Amino acid sequence: MNDLAAMNDLAPSKTHTGENFPVASKLIAPKYRAIILAYYQFARGADDVADNTLLSPQQKLDGLDAFEATLRGESDAIAAALPLRAALAANRRLSPRHALDLLTAFRMDAVKTRYASWDELMTYCAFSAAPVGRFVLDVHGESETTWPASDALCSALQVINHLQDCAADYRNFDRVYIPLDALDADGFGVEALSAGKASAPLRACLDGLITKTDALVEAGAGLAPRVRDFRLRLETAVIATLARRLNQILRARDPLSEEVHLGKPAAFGWACVGIGSSLAETVRRSMPNALKAPA
Repeated sequence: MNDLAAMNDLAPSKTHTGENFPVASKLIAPKYRAIILAYYQFARGADDVADNTLLSPQQKLDGLDAFEATLRGESDAIAAALPLRAALAANRRLSPRHALDLLTAFRMDAVKTRYASWDELMTYCAFSAAPVGRFVLDVHGESETTWPASDALCSALQVINHLQDCAADYRNFDRVYIPLDALDADGFGVEALSAGKASAPLRACLDGLITKTDALVEAGAGLAPRVRDFRLRLETAVIATLARRLNQILRARDPLSEEVHLGKPAAFGWACVGIGSSLAETVRRSMPNALKAPA
C-alpha cells in the first residue's frame, strides 16, 4: 500500500467534538456548520499527517502536498480534502487561502521541533491558528476588521494547547513549542519537560508564557462585540471565556503532573457564563439606542 492510500485509511485522531474549544457547535447557524466541518475535516486530516510518527519528514511533506493538490482540484488523492474543495467550489466568495495557510503550519511541524522565541512561535500561530478564525469569520460574511482580535484569540488558544500538552509533545514527538529563549533565561533546557513534575524554574517559565497568553486572550475578548452574526457572537464569547478559564487552570496546576483540561460539565458551565456575558453586553450596547428612539 502506498503512503497516500495509508493516509486515507487512517482514522482521524479525534473529531470536532473532542477539541478543547467549540468547533461548529450548535450555536452556529445550521447553514454554516457543514462548510466549517469540511474545513475541520481538512485540518484534522492534515494535522494527523504532520503528527504521524510512522512517517518520515519527507513523507509528511509529500502527504501535505497531496492535500494541497486535492484542494486545488489537481488530484482526488486525499479524501479528507474533497468536502472542503466541493464547499469552496459551491461558494465562490470563499477562498482556499485559509486552508493553504494551515498547510504551511503543518509543513513546519513536519520538519521543525523547536521555536527560538515568542515571536517565532507567534509566526507559527499566524499559520496554525489564525486561519481558523479568519475562515469562520469569512463564512459568516464578517468584516476583515475583525481579523486582528480573532488572530489574538486563536493564537491564545494555540498557546494554551501547547502548554497543556507540553510534556506529551516532547515525549511523543520531540516537539517543543515553549520558546527556547524562555527556557534559557531560567537556566535549563527542554529535558525539564520529561520530569514527573515541573521544577521551580520551569514553573516560572510557564507563568511568564501564561502572562503573555493572558494579553492575547484579553485582546481576543474584544472580538465578540465586533461580530455582527448573533449566534457567532455567542460562540466567540464562549471561546474567550473558556480560554480565560483554561489559562487560570494552567497558572494553578502543573501540566506535567496534573489535569489541566476542562471536563465536559465544567466546559458547559463556563460556556453558559460566556453566553450570559455576551447577552448582557448585547443588551447594554443596545440600551442607549433604545433610549434615543422616538416615543
